[in-house]
Amino acid sequence: MAAYTRPYIPALVPYYEKCKPFALTLLRVGLGAILIPHGAQKLFGLFGGAGISGNAALFDRLGYAPGMLWGTVVGCIEFFGGLLLVLGLFTRPVALALTIFMIFGVHFTGKSGGFFWLNRGAEFSILILLCAIVFLIRGGGEYSLDRKLGREV
Repeated sequence: MAAYTRPYIPALVPYYEKCKPFALTLLRVGLGAILIPHGAQKLFGLFGGAGISGNAALFDRLGYAPGMLWGTVVGCIEFFGGLLLVLGLFTRPVALALTIFMIFGVHFTGKSGGFFWLNRGAEFSILILLCAIVFLIRGGGEYSLDRKLGREV
């Protein structure tokens, strides 16, 4: 890979280099922290969520039967997967599950709401999908439990 030779703001290059090892960790922790409350809504009814039975009913209405199974799977991917992402543990398997889930999410939200989030569209799902793909490819990064345990390069 060619190194950049003409940065837009040369004075910031030393800071970029110091922060580079933390970039993937920042994204991973941020994504996990966003997913956790969504899963808590689905599984436990926290933060104004419908809880597991309301979530199951939603998945049944959406045509994902049995709703209890699929609603629980999605809630677990968000809640427990989010926790694992924050820790950087099993990052690639979580990213794979999240990628599969978000493909369905993009399909559903894009079909029903178009692109924009304010119209219940796909833009948020697309962003999560892209982040999940990054972690599927790159792993949890330098500051992850996966790396500390010697499970990822």
